[in-house]
Amino acid sequence: MGGFHEVRFPLRLSLSTSGGPVRRTDIVNLSNGRESRNSRWRDARRSYDAGSGIRSIGDLYEVLAFFEARSGELYGFRFRDPIDWKSGRPDEPVTALDQAIGIGDGTNASFQLAKTYGDAAASTVRQIAKPVAGTVVVAVNGAVKPPSAFACDAATGIVTFAAGHIPANGASVTAGFEFDVPVRFATGRIDVNLTAFNAGRIPAIPLTEILP
Repeated sequence: MGGFHEVRFPLRLSLSTSGGPVRRTDIVNLSNGRESRNSRWRDARRSYDAGSGIRSIGDLYEVLAFFEARSGELYGFRFRDPIDWKSGRPDEPVTALDQAIGIGDGTNASFQLAKTYGDAAASTVRQIAKPVAGTVVVAVNGAVKPPSAFACDAATGIVTFAAGHIPANGASVTAGFEFDVPVRFATGRIDVNLTAFNAGRIPAIPLTEILP
């Protein structure tokens, strides 16, 4: 069984990759001309092509070395989505009020980081399991907590409040953070054709999200 390496895909290359969320929906066309739609997945699963970030032979070698270190598809790793890597919008600073992560009950000290996407019609909540260490900020009932009041496990995204700082019953708990996406290589091979590469054709290097 494969595991997970807490290392990030080269950031310089990930900023130029392509991809994003994928959802699976069954659509059945009925005899009366209407259609029935049913979601096969509860959550979206993100897919990327790391090949689109490669611009040189040096870049290609860096990806090959990273692929070998992960044993191909066997070990997962961190990847920064070039668009969606903050608790809020990518063009706005992180604040402790960005995302609601729970309501206190006076005894529960642990809360899972999450990000909500939505509008007036609907919303969906995404569990955030790979926050970037040192970027997490937390507030309770709108009051920002000092770093000594909590700890966040960068490998799981669980925020744990210290004794004396556990949120009171009914208190809203919010957080802000940067985060990575847990992914793995979605191929067991990387085909390199230097003739095609020098002509401007880059290899496809698919990555797929590992859902928590």
